Amino acid sequence: MSTWQLLSSFPTAVPTVVLAILLIYWLLSIIGLVDLGDNLELELGHHDLHAGHHDTDVHALAGYLVAMGLGGVPLSIAVTALTFFTWMFTALLHEYLLVWVPTMLLQMLLGAGVLLVAAALSIPVSAQLIKPLRGLFVKHHARSNSSLVGLSCRIVTQSVDEKFGRAEVRDSGASLNIRVWAQTPNALTKNSDAVILAYDEARQQYEVQAVAEKF
Repeated sequence: MSTWQLLSSFPTAVPTVVLAILLIYWLLSIIGLVDLGDNLELELGHHDLHAGHHDTDVHALAGYLVAMGLGGVPLSIAVTALTFFTWMFTALLHEYLLVWVPTMLLQMLLGAGVLLVAAALSIPVSAQLIKPLRGLFVKHHARSNSSLVGLSCRIVTQSVDEKFGRAEVRDSGASLNIRVWAQTPNALTKNSDAVILAYDEARQQYEVQAVAEKF
């Protein structure tokens, strides 16, 4: 059987068509007509209860792929990996198994089984391929300035007044040195414990108050 006959006959023709569509998608993304940034990342727990029927179907597909160990990457990458390996296994089984089946009807019946087996084999292989890629798609969400409000801090300057002061606050294991101010008179001195009350966007300073003081 020639290569073209193999790729264009059932069951190999099925993943061949899907792979061709995905190839067009990736070519469009390379030239900028498709935004890869809009890809749905495969994570559980992000289902929108008010989404439309199409969005619900996409999220359901994402949930199934995550359950199979294909999470942590954009949906397009997971689907491409699954399709490629399904195509490869189908072509191999078609070439070395189905060609020996005597009748066309039996070839069609066994071809459907070959397609299912190839799809099943592609899952663990794709999962192993995707695993080292997950680190490339980790999203680091930086905290906003206002998110520090309510945290405790330690004063690092000799005093704090309405115009000047600095403090150290620990956020997710990291130590941040921030500009602070406080109403005077106050008991804030170096190494005093304080609490962050608010963030002034215009002044880019945090208002603080000694922990011992009452709000």
